Amino acid sequence: MSTRHVPLHVVVLEWLMVSRRSLLVLAGLSAGAVTLPSVPARAAGQVIDLPAPTSRRPVGTIDLHLVDHDRDDPLAPDRRARELMVQLWYPALTTAGCRRAPYTTSRVASALEAGLPLKAGTLGAVRPHARTGAPAVPGPLPLVLLGHGRKGGRSNCTALAEELASYGYLVAGIDHTYDAAVVEFPDGRAVHSVLPEESDDWDRQERLEIETRVGDLRFVATTLTRRRRSPCADPGRIGVVGHSMGGAAAAELLRVDDRFAVGVNLDGALFGSPVADLGLDRPYLLLTALEDHETWGRWREHQRGWGRQLRARDTGHLTYTDLPHFAVPGGLAESWPADLYAELLGTLDPARSTELIRTYTRLCLDQFLKGRPAPLLNSPSPRYPEVDFRWTRG
Repeated sequence: MSTRHVPLHVVVLEWLMVSRRSLLVLAGLSAGAVTLPSVPARAAGQVIDLPAPTSRRPVGTIDLHLVDHDRDDPLAPDRRARELMVQLWYPALTTAGCRRAPYTTSRVASALEAGLPLKAGTLGAVRPHARTGAPAVPGPLPLVLLGHGRKGGRSNCTALAEELASYGYLVAGIDHTYDAAVVEFPDGRAVHSVLPEESDDWDRQERLEIETRVGDLRFVATTLTRRRRSPCADPGRIGVVGHSMGGAAAAELLRVDDRFAVGVNLDGALFGSPVADLGLDRPYLLLTALEDHETWGRWREHQRGWGRQLRARDTGHLTYTDLPHFAVPGGLAESWPADLYAELLGTLDPARSTELIRTYTRLCLDQFLKGRPAPLLNSPSPRYPEVDFRWTRG
């Protein structure tokens, strides 16, 4: 099957949808029996806890409304300055007296639940661990920018963000406006995605989307490194992590901006930029669900800096988000065909898959932003037998 074609049943994915190329090929879905991950079923409205950070350090979070007055929005239907919503997660001094942060706003939650679909109230039942407005530890902190997949949103990888923050990182999750499924601004405006499901020229469309994302990431990094109050970022220690198209944008960001020391790609094909054919001169970790993709093969041939491609067996493309933790209680396993569900969300227990993703992502960032060598990144480990080392360099 061409990487430009996706089976029609994938149209049901309105949230966390990726482009026809970056979805990575969903051909060959089995019609046989599928074992779904073991997740306790809960009625919508009951508490669904995300995995707690493995560090004991408390985590705070705040939202920022940022406007880039130096850049016209390339995706807006009219001429206007580029406008973003950004969520920060950071290590907190204390969380006493601070309320638990919601997973997302009720307005965004309703739109996402209708699109997937999930039972009404599912996302309202999801409980992160960060506390809103908790005082941050003194900075500056190493900064990690976190990008969502095509038509995703800044909350999609909250469990990963909280984990990194608990280990001392300032994590900035960005809603890429007019790309993200829904972005709600402080004045009540809700901006929906305008990205097409069909295009006469996918190369041009993906270049536009990656260029827009890279502009967003660079602007946010500049804003946070100039920020004078806590939490603030260390301009000499910046990394980027992205899921799906966010991972492709992370690669292009490393190519064009020397401020970024390391990138992590969570199952994203390298479309929309020349990185696959040029490689990178800085560290780049690729964590994948599939064994291989043609853009990854080209990247391996040209990568000049430290590089790894690790495949986590029994994962799916959406395993690298929070979705597996509330898909079953939200009724998604009943709404989607079993083979499609297993293909996209994997069959690995969600707690285990989150452990793998958190561990390898954090150790990569620790090695290149904190100078802490991570032997686990050099060879297979009996602690994580699900992880195959597909390729290493450096």
